[in-house]
Amino acid sequence: MDPFADAALLEWLTAERRFEMINRRRLLNGEIQVTFALDEARPASVVGDFNDWDPYRNPLVPRSTGLRSAAVVACEGAVLRFRYLADAGEFFDDPDAYAFEDNGQGGTHSVVVASIADGATP
Repeated sequence: MDPFADAALLEWLTAERRFEMINRRRLLNGEIQVTFALDEARPASVVGDFNDWDPYRNPLVPRSTGLRSAAVVACEGAVLRFRYLADAGEFFDDPDAYAFEDNGQGGTHSVVVASIADGATP
């Protein structure tokens, strides 16, 4: 199954985690795929320490669900620090992030841990 396909994303969002916009799943190789989704009409990217804050590496792709999403792969337990970058150069945090940290530039960044609770594979 293609994890980036619209049907897979729709299935994720209609499961009991439907209100979570940051989803994680374990891949066969043991790494964790973290999918970031936004209900955002304008183009945006997810930027963070996992992609050297490069806005061209993980653009949020429009889906048939009306959301935009992008996925990254990280090692189990990795702490990912990130923000979203809209097309007009506006940075913003994810309200569904697990934590927020000072970014050293007068703002914050969002934080998520690449792990699956209780060993489950959503």
